[in-house]
Amino acid sequence: MPQPRKYASAAERQAAFRDRRAAAWTTQMQAKGLPGLPAVATIPGTTRWQSCVRTAYGLLTMVCDEMQTYADERSERWQDSDRAQEFADRLTSIVEIRDALEDYC
Repeated sequence: MPQPRKYASAAERQAAFRDRRAAAWTTQMQAKGLPGLPAVATIPGTTRWQSCVRTAYGLLTMVCDEMQTYADERSERWQDSDRAQEFADRLTSIVEIRDALEDYC
């Protein structure tokens, strides 16, 4: 027995799919704590962008703290090694990026 049709036409089916997809996207953004984009596409999403930058700044701060703690807990022998120098260079790069974002927060 064939399944009854939910939608009268392919256009209605596609419209329902687009509505479900938009609702799922909105739910994901709200779960992340991000405000939605403005209804009019020509209005900039400044509030949303600022929220994203603040989130990135917070994550980079967390990474910097964890990396610094990791390096501090390593042995003195490790701290004198080439790997420690490479690690310190990466940490310095991340700190510079985080500090550059600080002006926008």
